[in-house]
Amino acid sequence: MSLINKSIPDFSVEAFHNGEFKTITSEDVKGKWSIFLFYPADFTFVCPTELEDMAKKHDELLSLGVEVYSVSTDSHFVHKAWHDTSDAIGTIKYPMLADSTGALTRAFDIMIEEEGRALRGTFLANPDGIIKVAEIHDLGIGRSAADMVRKVKAAQYVANNDGEVCPAAWEEGQATLTPSLDLVGKI
Repeated sequence: MSLINKSIPDFSVEAFHNGEFKTITSEDVKGKWSIFLFYPADFTFVCPTELEDMAKKHDELLSLGVEVYSVSTDSHFVHKAWHDTSDAIGTIKYPMLADSTGALTRAFDIMIEEEGRALRGTFLANPDGIIKVAEIHDLGIGRSAADMVRKVKAAQYVANNDGEVCPAAWEEGQATLTPSLDLVGKI
């Protein structure tokens, strides 16, 4: 069942963020756009490339009113150890959520039960906590932060421009569409 237009689940998890451990809840993420970036495990191979790629786009996302939350089933202690020992992960300034029980991963329906790990799932929620983008990859397929930024801009444009939609591969500044009877069969 699709999570699109559903509320993010209620949650409370420990996190490693800016050199500190803290608790982050579903209420903490509301009020701004948020990206939940699930990945299988710390100290692995594709994961650090994705998290570093997102770290490079973090400032741009913050300027768009978006916070990133990376999530794995590792503990917040493991997140800290990885942050302290990996050059790639050391660049991360967004919160690293610890879903040790797997409850959050299961709520987003991306748990690989027999491994206790998450699929590569990316979810964008609006300031009301409603999921607007859901993308799930198999473990060997890395994601692109640049494409996620494009999707954020499209979702924000649609949210702020009632009645308009963004066509395929839409980039900021390009033409949008206003669905109507006049467009049927003309695109």
